[in-house]
Amino acid sequence: MIGYAFCGSFCTHKKSLSELSSLKEIGYDILPIMSECVYTTNTRFGTSDELISRVEEITGRKVIKTIVEAEPLGPKIHLDALLISPCTGNTLAKIARGITDGTVTMASKAHLRSDRPLVIALSSNDALSANLQNISLLLERKNVYFVPMMQDDPTNKPHSLVADFSLLNKTLELALEGKQIQPLFK
Repeated sequence: MIGYAFCGSFCTHKKSLSELSSLKEIGYDILPIMSECVYTTNTRFGTSDELISRVEEITGRKVIKTIVEAEPLGPKIHLDALLISPCTGNTLAKIARGITDGTVTMASKAHLRSDRPLVIALSSNDALSANLQNISLLLERKNVYFVPMMQDDPTNKPHSLVADFSLLNKTLELALEGKQIQPLFK
């Protein structure tokens, strides 16, 4: 079973949902996880109820949405891998610095205790500025893997990076073998 966590880069949820569906079609058993923000926030990209319903329909499981529900991941609920797709710069920074104050950061901490892969599909407007150091810290960390990323709008958002969500499955496959997909930056 793999965990699949959503953070608040709402503009990328459609791409992430497509990849979630693909993973399910391939045959993965998926445990859905959402940050508190995603679980409760309506945006111009859709309502939280619509997203929750779609994710639960795809996975056939209820969404893990609280720290208490996420804590058993690792010690009691063993995941083969945990994907965070999308992973915001805020969540990335917290994981890099060991801050556990939400559902996704708790799921990450609990999962990493079991020495299994954590796959990050980053979507951050400050990836090439305030979060660059955090990317570097996590690139050095055992069992952390990144989906290849690129600048989505270098002219208007020169510090932004977004994962190539179409490479999520390939990144997961290689992470399960202990390998980082290359090239990392497109």
